[in-house]
Amino acid sequence: MDIKDFLNKNDKYASGAGARLTEVREGYARAEMVVGREHLNAGGVCQGGALFTLADFAMAAVMNSHMKLTLSIESTISFMKSAAEGELLTAEAVEVYDHRKIPYCEVKVRNGRGELVCAVSGMGYRKEETLPLS
Repeated sequence: MDIKDFLNKNDKYASGAGARLTEVREGYARAEMVVGREHLNAGGVCQGGALFTLADFAMAAVMNSHMKLTLSIESTISFMKSAAEGELLTAEAVEVYDHRKIPYCEVKVRNGRGELVCAVSGMGYRKEETLPLS
């Protein structure tokens, strides 16, 4: 099993929210989610927590792309544009700094028109243990 399939299968929260990894390679990951009714806040647009879940899933994939268990220790999110029900959102994560213990990455979430919806930056803590891909 590769890392994309492993995370899609085993990250219960992200998959339950409708997020799905579509590509993972060392230093890069992409995830997608269609905004559903369950993602809407009281204002009728996608809830910030749903946007963060999508971005965080892509960030987890890129930080773990070196096959060492890496857990998030800090993240910030900036919202630029709202997302409506039915929109396909794509999160692209890139590893900006591959430190052996504290990697740093950035994620951009865009709608189907390529407009920036939100940006997330974060750091992780990379452990010595290898990901259990089975």
